[in-house]
Amino acid sequence: MDAEAQTYIEGIPPEHRPLFDRVHRLILRAFPEATVELSYGMPTYRVGARRLHVGVWRHGVSLYGWDADAGADLLSRHPGLLSGKATLRLRSGEAADVTDDELSALVGASLGGGAG
Repeated sequence: MDAEAQTYIEGIPPEHRPLFDRVHRLILRAFPEATVELSYGMPTYRVGARRLHVGVWRHGVSLYGWDADAGADLLSRHPGLLSGKATLRLRSGEAADVTDDELSALVGASLGGGAG
């Protein structure tokens, strides 16, 4: 992990840190080889040419660069997660409704090109 990404993560507000840590853990469990660097002002997980951006905002955590097919599956069960055209917004207070398996499938498809 580069120093800028580490600094970003260390500065995450306590109310959103558990959700960020959950997403971070799921990504690194599926892709221990992933590099983490700051891109577009947020931690970005890179596996080969694939990237998944994970930003922390007032509401919680947003994901950018996710696989559209896996996202469609997730959004069919949780339509309220979509914000705009390409943002998945996980609100800290509601994220428990999304299972680790659902998030892992999204991560796997987004960074590995198939279900995770």
